[in-house]
Amino acid sequence: MRLEGKVALVTGSSRGIGREIALGLAREGADIIVNYHSREDAARKTAGEIEELGRRAVVVQAGVTVGEEVRTLVSTGLDKLGRLDILINNAGAFPIKPFSAVSEEEWDRIMALDLKSVFLCCREVLSPMRQQRGGTIVNIASVSGLVGAIGMVPYSAAKGGVIAFTKALARELASLHITVNAIAPGIIETETALDAFPPGALDAYKTQQVPLGRLGRPEDLVGLAIFLSSSEASYITGQVYAVDGGFTMQ
Repeated sequence: MRLEGKVALVTGSSRGIGREIALGLAREGADIIVNYHSREDAARKTAGEIEELGRRAVVVQAGVTVGEEVRTLVSTGLDKLGRLDILINNAGAFPIKPFSAVSEEEWDRIMALDLKSVFLCCREVLSPMRQQRGGTIVNIASVSGLVGAIGMVPYSAAKGGVIAFTKALARELASLHITVNAIAPGIIETETALDAFPPGALDAYKTQQVPLGRLGRPEDLVGLAIFLSSSEASYITGQVYAVDGGFTMQ
């Protein structure tokens, strides 16, 4: 197993992409800090499945946009699991609305959830990773941060920020043997995405814009997340990997 003896924190891991990544890391031997904001039942189900794999799981409620709660999230994980080797910054949201209708409050909320949270979580894991002389950070960005998206200006701006943040932090932390990379998914078939996008828009996207002709699935991200979290990727940092069925290749 590629991650045996490691401990991973996956934000927003009660469902969707975060859940699949958490389970994938556990299958490779990692113990998992399962973070959730409001869905405790789903988080405990994820933790139960991790424990069925023979790994340890700690469930911690925390809003990742609040510094004090992020500190509690990391310290609780360290207290119960003893170390922290991997951070997957997954929590986020993508409301769809014309730019002219976006309020200042909505802009601030998306910047907090999709960008500030990445800053807060990275800041808190820096100390334990520095003491261990190594660690891995994987930020979940989006193709919207690479090419922009109609009706998603705040989200595109925030995810573009995540990409720039990833590259800058990777340079700064390289001497500490901490790697920082990003995964930029296309539209992934989750409950959140299916609720957010009109069905006709999703059909047009996958048939007209995605060469592979389908939406992504949460499990499509798992292998890359495992690889970037493993020693096999120890010479890779500051990179952004699109997982989008070919959407951004043209």
